[in-house]
Amino acid sequence: MLIQIPLGPMKNLAYIISDNETKKAAIVDPAWEIEKILDITKRNNLNIIYIINTHSHSDHISGNEEIIKQTNAKLISYYKSPRKPDIPVSENDEITLGKTKMKFIHTPGHCPDSICIIVDNKILTGDTLFVGNCGRIDLPGGNIDELYTSLFTKIYKLDDKLEVYPGHDYGEKPFSTIEYEKKHNYVLEPRNLNEFREFMSTP
Repeated sequence: MLIQIPLGPMKNLAYIISDNETKKAAIVDPAWEIEKILDITKRNNLNIIYIINTHSHSDHISGNEEIIKQTNAKLISYYKSPRKPDIPVSENDEITLGKTKMKFIHTPGHCPDSICIIVDNKILTGDTLFVGNCGRIDLPGGNIDELYTSLFTKIYKLDDKLEVYPGHDYGEKPFSTIEYEKKHNYVLEPRNLNEFREFMSTP
């Protein structure tokens, strides 16, 4: 089960991933309104065992400590994350949540430690890919070439039917599919690397 939770002043989207049978769960990118997130887990009788950060920007991680304090959850993030995860992950690593399998892919560009999470028929893209757009590259650690690789050699090649769940509700709807993004997201229009550099550098 996946629960999408709109939070905070920056249109953040946090998530709860849970295993229907065991009720084990992970909270993804908690940064605002922590009690709201925890209330949802309590109402659904979920046992929070993991926190997952898609990247280390403060608007996605600032609730980590409070949730860890209340649940003793272990932190999962990219192995080179400055946040020192309890459980580091790298490209194509898999972790089970009860009987639910989560697969991680490294998608830098917006942030060096950006990861996406593939679970069931869904992908949680953090700030790498939004509905109709992508993450910015003008923050520390942003990199056009890495973002191109993440978008076009990794995400673009995934199953068209995979549902896309981003880290912010910046688009016309809060989630979509890979197929929808290929057809409607102007960032994913076919370009070579030089064309993408020019596109991303144009005001």
